[in-house]
This record gives sequence, structure tokens and C-alpha cells, in this order.
Amino acid sequence: MYGGLIMIEENLQDAILLVHDSAYAYCHYITPNDVGLTGGHQYGFTFAKPCYKMFFEEPGVKGSNKDVFVEIDWQKDLIKTQSRAIYYGVGTRNEYRLTRFGNGFEFLREEYIGSLQIMTRNHEGKYYAYVLSDQDNIEKFMDLFSLDVTKGNQVIDGSSTISPDEKLKNDFISFIDSHLDFPDTTEMAAFVRACVIKANNYTERKIAEEADKIILKWTDAEYQLFRGLEEKIYSPVYSKPFENCQSLVDFSNSILNRRKSRAGKSLEHHLAEIFKASHLRFEEQVVTENNKKPDFIFPDGKSYHNILFPADKLTMLGAKTTCKDRWRQVLNEADKIPHKHLFTLQRGVSRNQLQEMKDEHLTLVVPKDNISLFIPDFHDNIMCLSDFIGMVRERQN
Repeated sequence: MYGGLIMIEENLQDAILLVHDSAYAYCHYITPNDVGLTGGHQYGFTFAKPCYKMFFEEPGVKGSNKDVFVEIDWQKDLIKTQSRAIYYGVGTRNEYRLTRFGNGFEFLREEYIGSLQIMTRNHEGKYYAYVLSDQDNIEKFMDLFSLDVTKGNQVIDGSSTISPDEKLKNDFISFIDSHLDFPDTTEMAAFVRACVIKANNYTERKIAEEADKIILKWTDAEYQLFRGLEEKIYSPVYSKPFENCQSLVDFSNSILNRRKSRAGKSLEHHLAEIFKASHLRFEEQVVTENNKKPDFIFPDGKSYHNILFPADKLTMLGAKTTCKDRWRQVLNEADKIPHKHLFTLQRGVSRNQLQEMKDEHLTLVVPKDNISLFIPDFHDNIMCLSDFIGMVRERQN
């Protein structure tokens, strides 16, 4: 059950095997636009320009449309569709889209917003698709193929390695060469910020003014650096045969656990630097009721515990890279603040979960460009990071 409605059962291993057996593969988070909730005449899965090779030999040319009809096997023989891959290049449009699935197609239901659609073409030219909705399965899939869980359309390449922006490359290589083990998350996050700031000539004012863009630059750059470190540190281990199945499982779990822990703590570090650049008063990990520790309290713990301090001047912000199945964890972290805020890099969740968040007085805070990935009906309960900073600043003035 999910959001009160039955969803198709999924098997992570089936999705992994489809990609392993494919000649070409990409993945895409299902968006409100895909399922027809943004007011456009078209619906169906969009796919990014770098993914055109899935269906076409050459990229689309602006000024003309082109299409191809394909049979797609969904969820390992569960559904077969006679679908149409089309490039729209006429007029103002410039997009690729996969359409024609028949009436009542399962994966165009609202409940699948935020799910991961995986499209593959095998060596015989047959098309197979798989949809993962369980957040743990999505993260394991993305980790296995070295993909960024916070990004949308991505070509899947099992041999993917570090590919940072050219301006950062030399600094990253030097950092990797100088480390034999993983550094503390604080050290690595600070190094990445310094590199990005230097490469782009960012000032403190620029960081504060463009918080929504810069938080994504920092998290993306750190992901690339971390992947490079992983390749260096782990390659001597995985290049040799494992003694038994359990040793392989233990090794894999240690990698996944490190990735999850690092991503969460790094996001907090980057947000803290943006709040400092914005000259906000805040404190991290304040101990509240029942020894809970919210990620951020504005203005500080002393004010939170002061019975004379106005409650409407207090703000609490949780931080989670993904929130699809974890947002409820922040609800009881600061009892004096009835309306909670949660920053996330999650790219869309279902209508039911958004309604639950609203009912529980939780407002999502996301990078500005990600707001369009959420159902429009709930945009009034979603803030961009810059607007959140403005709200806190007003409360502190």
C-alpha cells in the first residue's frame, strides 16, 4: 500500500538485470507534467536530449517533428504498450516525449509522481521499462550505477566515473591523490565549497542571493568528488574475488551506508554556510523535547528554551536529501514550533503525501527549479530556499 492506494509490486533485482542486459538505458523521475497535471495538452514521459539515442539515430532538429513507434514491455511482462517516441521541434517546442500508452495506464497515475522510470533497449532492439517507487530501492539502484539521486533524466552508464566541471578538475584530482581514506564530511564539504567559490568567483553576497542555484552546485560537485574517492579507495577491493557471498554483501552495505550518511551530513553543512552568508542567526542540533535534535533552529537554542521568547519568532528546519518516506521524522522534533519546515532535494512526491504534509503543518523547502516537479495544487505549501531565508530574516528583524 502507498498513500492509501495499491501500487504495483516491484523487484529491484529485475530493474538491475534489465540495465545489465541492455545496450542503452536511461532513468527519469516521473513528474506532474508527465501525468498531465500542469495544464498542458500533452502528457507522457519526457526524456532529456542526451537520451535521444534510445529511440533515434540522430538528435531532433529545431523546426520539425519526428517520431518512431515502439513496443515496450513494462515491469517484466506485466504490461505491453504500443508507444510513440517523438521529438517536438515545431514552433516554440523543443522536447522529447514518450506517449501513447492506452487508457488507464498504470504508471501515469498521480501516485507515481517521484517514482523512478527506467527505460532500456537490449542488443536485439527490444524495449523494456521498469518503475521503482520504493525510496530505498531507488537509492540502491542509483548507488549501484553511480547516479546522482537528486538529478532527473540521466543516461545510465555502469562505467561512470568522476566528471567534474573542468574548472574544478585539477583541484579534485589533487584532493583525491592526497587522501588514502575518506576525510571527515565537514572537511570534504568545506573543500568543495571553496573550489566552487573559487572557480565561479562567488562572493558572500552572491551566495546569499542565489542560494537555490548554489546549494545544487555544491551538492553536485561534492557528489562527483566523493565518487572519485570511492573509485580510488574501493577499486583494490572489488578488483579481487570475494571469499564468499556474505563478504560481498558486507562490502556493498558498507558502501551504501557511507553514501547515505555522507549525503545527509553534507547537505546540512552546505545549508549552514548559506545561512551564514545570509547573516541569519541559527543553531544546529539543538536539544529539544525528549532529547530530539532538529537540524536547524532559528534563532538559537537559548531562545527556543526561553519561555518569554515569542513562539512565532522561532523557526525549525529539517534537512533530508530525499523525503518521500522520511518526512514524518521531523514532526516531533520541536514541540514549541507547530509549523515545521523541511528542506529536501527530492524531485516530486505523490498528491496523498503532499496532502498529509499540509495536514501535519509541514512546508517543504526545495531548490527553486525543483518546485515545478511537484503537483501545482500544492505549490502554495512549497517554498524555495531563497523565500525561506527571506521569511526567517523577516522574523529576526
